[in-house]
Amino acid sequence: MAQKIVTTYTDDLTGEESEDVKKHTILVDGAGVEIDLNSDSYDKLMDALAPFFKAEHAQRTRVSLLVKAAGKGKPSAASGAGKQDTAEIRKWARENGYSVNDRGRVPAEIREAYEKATK
Repeated sequence: MAQKIVTTYTDDLTGEESEDVKKHTILVDGAGVEIDLNSDSYDKLMDALAPFFKAEHAQRTRVSLLVKAAGKGKPSAASGAGKQDTAEIRKWARENGYSVNDRGRVPAEIREAYEKATK
């Protein structure tokens, strides 16, 4: 018996089927969604967001995601670098009057203050 598997790509915005559909990840305030869009829908999304990207005080940032699925894969090299930065940030925070724990996450406001001070 032969089987034929057909994959159908559907634009999440329009519901139209297309081979032009690609998956896009959108992050806002640390929370994200993945959405499948064809090039026209993606252009509409970027046009809608353009005023915010071009805002006078908007700053580009790089977000790296570490996804580890059920024990597969290894942490990226970036995660090791983050640990060094955390130690430096904690040291800087203490020297500058911030209260920071020895372990756990460093609060975002301290990270932001560190980044501004060390630029």
